[in-house]
Amino acid sequence: MTAKAPGKSHREGVTIMQLADIFPTDEEARKWFEAKIWPNGRHCPRCGSTRTSEAKHRHMPYWCTDCRSYFSVKTGSVMEKSPLPLRKWVYAIYLHMTSLKGVSSMKLHRDIGVTQKTAWFMLQRIREAFDNDDEPPFAGPSEADETFIGGKRKNMSNSKRKELAGTGR
Repeated sequence: MTAKAPGKSHREGVTIMQLADIFPTDEEARKWFEAKIWPNGRHCPRCGSTRTSEAKHRHMPYWCTDCRSYFSVKTGSVMEKSPLPLRKWVYAIYLHMTSLKGVSSMKLHRDIGVTQKTAWFMLQRIREAFDNDDEPPFAGPSEADETFIGGKRKNMSNSKRKELAGTGR
């Protein structure tokens, strides 16, 4: 690929093999998500308190001392209440984002080893995360180059030509 291809010169992609190296275990995926979700330190997603501690709960490893609730990195995200490991979420997000038109639930279920129903659920949640309802469509400037209304007479059906015969079109 040439270096001057449009839109490609500044982007660095991640291959599926690099993704496997970055996330060899679910623990590595958890650490990565925590670094992205809590860049300034862990805080409770329910009350926002930073007074948290580690708990011995398997699925909810953190405890908020202010609102007295357990939480995890999944709490408050699209992965909430999902029993799937974080690595499967990473791979699903990667496959969805790197495919030109997204990925089908059938392909995702074959690729990451979940049922088709689970793959469909994951894709719905991923799409929901990227859905931007804050801004209406075409909120910014919209430009149109040309407008062509109608069509050539030779492309019209015979009945349409007969209708337009006396109108001068």
